[in-house]
Amino acid sequence: MSNNALVVDSNILVRAVLGKRVRDVIEEFAERVAFFLPEAAYAEAEEHLPALVIKRGGDPEKALRLLCTLRSLMVPIGSEVYGEFESEARRRLAARDPEDWPILASALAFVCPIWTEDTDFFGCGAATWTSDRVLMFLRE
Repeated sequence: MSNNALVVDSNILVRAVLGKRVRDVIEEFAERVAFFLPEAAYAEAEEHLPALVIKRGGDPEKALRLLCTLRSLMVPIGSEVYGEFESEARRRLAARDPEDWPILASALAFVCPIWTEDTDFFGCGAATWTSDRVLMFLRE
């Protein structure tokens, strides 16, 4: 496993739009690290972001534009890349949240860790990094 690639979960995208610290990390490392972004993770962030932004009194259109900008710093991947790992990913996440399978399947496809705040991935057989620790991984 190398420290030049991570699969990005939807909650990381949301954090990057709503805050500055995660966005700064993505911007700092985007040229040196492949931030793999499964289409399902982007769609999930895009779906939930407007309501979260409205709840905070923000502009959902502005948030969606920022989300789109962040996407341009990542490597979007479709199910044609990670689909063959669907069964294995669903099996590993069955007792937790099997709908997160595209994230785990992507990590299995690229043999790289997941950047997430979702504890459902802990113990699934793929390394996970949370935002408070990801810099240790990226700077190695």
